[in-house]
This record gives sequence, C-alpha cells and structure tokens, in this order.
Amino acid sequence: MAENMALKEKMSSAPRSSGVYIMHDEQGKVIYIGKANDLKSRISSYFTGKDTRPMAPFLMARVSDIEFITTTTSKEALILENNLIKKHRPRYNVIFRDDKTYYHLSLDPTEKFPRLQLVRKRLNNSALYFGPYPSGLAAKETLRFVLQVFPLRTCRNRDFQLRTRPCLEFQIGRCLAPCKGLIEEEAYRKLADSAVSFLQGRRRELIADLKKQMEEAAGELNYEEAARLRDRVGALNHALEKQNVDWEGDQDQDVMGVYADGDTYQICVLFVRGGKLIGSKSFAPVKTKADVAEIMSSALQQYYSGSNLPEEIILPCTLPDENVIAEWLSDKKEKKILITVPRRGAKKALLDMACTNAFELLASARKKEEQKAVALSLLQEKLALVHLPRRMECYDISNISGKNAVGSLVVFQDGEPDKSSYRRFRIKSLDEPDDYGMMREVLTRRFTGADAMPDLVVVDGGKGQLNVALSVFKDLKIKMDVIGLAKEERTFISGKGIIRRKVAKSEDRVYVPGRKDAIFLSSWPQALALLQRLRDEAHRFAVSYHHKLKQKNDLRSVLEAIPDIGNRRQRMLVKYFGSAQQVQNASLDDLQNVPGIGKELAEKIYSHWRNEK
Repeated sequence: MAENMALKEKMSSAPRSSGVYIMHDEQGKVIYIGKANDLKSRISSYFTGKDTRPMAPFLMARVSDIEFITTTTSKEALILENNLIKKHRPRYNVIFRDDKTYYHLSLDPTEKFPRLQLVRKRLNNSALYFGPYPSGLAAKETLRFVLQVFPLRTCRNRDFQLRTRPCLEFQIGRCLAPCKGLIEEEAYRKLADSAVSFLQGRRRELIADLKKQMEEAAGELNYEEAARLRDRVGALNHALEKQNVDWEGDQDQDVMGVYADGDTYQICVLFVRGGKLIGSKSFAPVKTKADVAEIMSSALQQYYSGSNLPEEIILPCTLPDENVIAEWLSDKKEKKILITVPRRGAKKALLDMACTNAFELLASARKKEEQKAVALSLLQEKLALVHLPRRMECYDISNISGKNAVGSLVVFQDGEPDKSSYRRFRIKSLDEPDDYGMMREVLTRRFTGADAMPDLVVVDGGKGQLNVALSVFKDLKIKMDVIGLAKEERTFISGKGIIRRKVAKSEDRVYVPGRKDAIFLSSWPQALALLQRLRDEAHRFAVSYHHKLKQKNDLRSVLEAIPDIGNRRQRMLVKYFGSAQQVQNASLDDLQNVPGIGKELAEKIYSHWRNEK
C-alpha cells in the first residue's frame, strides 16, 4: 500500500510537458521506458485504467518507482527514449534483434578516383550507400556484376597511393589502373557515375546514355571503346531481363509486414528499390504483451537508427506517434519520408506479401526451436546428463609444435551461439607441444573462483582430454557434466557374396565419465549435429586466434631482422605501409618518405630486402 501511495505521489508530481518516463522495479532495475507528449496525463492513464493495452496492468504490478526526464519537443522525447532503451535494454520494452548482419555497397563521390566497396556500417557522411542487401552473397554478387561491367578500382586508398605498377586486376581486365594514370579522371568519373546510376535503379536511362556514347565513339572511329560500351549495354539488358518482380512506380520503399501468434510477433521487411523487389530482412521473433502499433513504432525507431532510408515506408497499421517518427526519419534522410497504411492496390499487395513472409518465418523459427529442444533432450537422455544442457561450453586448443598456443571457449545457449560469452586464452605455462597440459591450464583459469556454471562442458578430444577435465574439476571440487568429442575411425565389414572387406570410416565419438566404450550418436542426428556445431565453432575460434598471434609474431620476426630497427620504428613502418609485406615491396623513395626514417636508414632497409632476395 505504501509503495502504491508513493507511486500515486509520483503521478501527481509528474510535469505537464513532453518527455520520457523510466520505470524501476524493487531492485532499482530499469524495466520499462516510454515517451509522452504530456507526462502527467500518460502516467495517470496507467493508474486510472485508461491505458487499455494488455501489458499495462502486467507492468504496473512490477513497478516500484518512476523517474521523469522532460524535453522541449516530442521529437526530442522520441530520440531520448530510443537512446535510453539502447543503454538500459529494459525487460518489458520491445527490443528487436536482427537475425543476421546486412551489407551495403558504398562509394564516396568526393574521392578523385572513387571505389565501390562492401560495408556494414555507415561511417562516411559524404559517401553514397546502396542496399541493404538480403544476404552477404547477394551483396557480393551485385558488387561482382557492377565491377565486371564498370571496372572501378578495388584497392584500398593506401595501396592505391603506394602502388609502383598496375596490379593483377589490371592484367585480367577488371581495373583500368587509375593508380598509374592509364585512365583520365574525366573518363573514370563517367564510369563511376554509370555505376551509381545502375545501383540507384536508373537502368533504362543508363542504357540509353551508354548507347549514345557508343554511337559517338563509333562516329569518331574509336571502335575499341564502342565495343566496350556495346558489351556493357548487353550485360545491363541481360540484368534487366532477370528483374521479373516489378511494381508500380520507381520509388524506394520498405514494406514492414507483421504476423502475430498469441504473444509472439514476427516482422518481415521487403525492400523495393526503383520499383523492383530486391530482397527482404527479418528480425528474431519477439514475445511481448504490447500491441501491434507499439511493436511497429519500436521497430521503426530501432531499425532506422542507422540504416539506409527509403522514400516511403509501408506499414500494416497507423501509429499513435506517426507524425513525430515521420519527422525524425525525414530529418535523418534530409528529405520527406512518407509513412503509408494502404487499403488496396499494389501497395496493399506488397504489404500482404510481407505479412505472408512473416508468417512463414515464424513457422520456420518455431520448427527450429522444436528441433533444438529435441536435440537437447536427446543429449540429456543418451549421455545420461544430470541437467538439460541448455548452456554448453566447449574448449579447444590450437598450436604448432607448442608455439603461439591458444585455447578457446565458446558458449551455446539453448542451441545457439552466445558470442558475448566467448573467451580466448593465451597459454602461459607451456611453450612445448602438450595439449593435455594446455587444456588443464585453460580449464583451471576458467573455473577457478567462477560463479556462473554451464550445464555441460565439452572438450575437443578423446579419453585423454576428458580425463584432464575430470582431474581439474576434482581439484576444484566442482561437480559438472563433462564429455569428450573426438573424430576417430570406426571399422565396418562390407561386401557382396563371399567377398568381405574392412572399411574405416571417420565418425565422431562421445566419451563420458565412467564408461569404457565411446557412444556413437549417429542414430540421433539432431543431437550429434548440435555437438558438432559446438565443437566446430570452438575449433574455428581457436584457430583464428592462433593465426592472429602467429601473423603478429611472424611480422615482428621479419622486421626484427633488419639492422637498427627497434620496436618503435617497426610500428612506424607497419603503420605507414599497412603490413610487413608492403614494407618489403616498398621502393627506396617510398621508404625515405616515412617520417623518422631518413635517407641512411631507408637505404639499409632497402638493401636488406634486396640481399635477402
């Protein structure tokens, strides 16, 4: 009662202005963040029952305190709410998680010789961005096609500036070598503008312009250039023929469809660029008691915080804060953005398609969840585990003859990677090949004084590695389910009639404590596949760290061999040229241009590489 009175006092003291309200639970943790044009009226609606959303009473039963932050405008409240949600990630706000990372293509027109590249983040305000693409493969295929038709440079700016001769891309006809002045800036600019026109969807206008350029080149008897332009026109015509999903108009549109099953919602976004449906994007399903309007509002705020904005966004329902969101998005694009809820016509057909895709995605996600649940249950049953292995940790060692030895820890939560919990270990106690000793060090460092414990520990290896793990847990007085997973050969008898022969087949075996023989899970492929994914991820993570250390040490050893080159100058050279390989390939003039090197030392470095060769 006292808490309820305190909340009512908070309500009565709420300001009559726009702003953000922050709800806390008994432990002081932020559990919900909202915005309002009138904070007092908004908070009152929670107590008086005017807020009819299903989540309102559910939320109020858990709120212990409310905090207010006032703003000057509703748009400021929207921005502040979005920033605070990102910071605190409240439990009862709708927070979307991408099911994958999406690529864009980027080109900076302010560069003298622009290059087209794949990017994940928009970090350059002067650059043009195209996409997003529904998969990395789609982005790479688009980049490959564009560079095949419009051979722009692909090298990094540093390589472009330091190059002493045209690279292999020029030799195979995929670059025109602007690095060595083999194409004039004006001609290169035309090529870049044509690539931009293609990516912006102005393909028919581009083809008409290229045909005009082809006729002019032929009229000037420049038949080689005319032939190149003819080939570009042919490639573009072929690309247009493959574009078989056409819609009315030539706008850039995003269509956000939603499907609800009880308290679970799935969103699917279709991308229409230049009147062409080019792909889709989905989020992981969310479970919430919020209504559809609040879910779509949250999706708009979170998805478009840094993504490429279209001219129009098509939604399945109207939003209470639609005008504020439209103004905020328009400010980001620096151009008016429409938010539309269609009732009929081509836009409604697109919306229906997006909602159908959302339904299919949710059905697929639920099927995957069921398969993972089956796999976890099978692991518990077949391996006689004490707990259902919802949280599994796998350990692997990577080294070459004991050098650059590392260990890896990867975590799967409910059958999916939890990359925020991954850890890497640089082996400290050994510099000779001893996988057992290295595994002992990694496990000891992980579990000494640890609070959070997994349901299952998996070590990559057979009985030997398993016994090491059991020994560590015995020393640390920890009771833990632990298994070893090893790929070993299994012998089969096969043949026809009287001819019989032994066949060795590589197969994963599972070793468990207290059992002499290994367990083969091939009869339960769901369980085996989950363990293999876990083991392969641990192996990948270990090997990538090992290669990183090896490359770093190899680089240090290569540069340390040069007389009068200490650590400071090594770092200076690598920073200037980008890599040890580039230092080796540098000319004498390039070396003399490095600040702090000078003529005499540059000659020593240059002579060292020549003598080595």
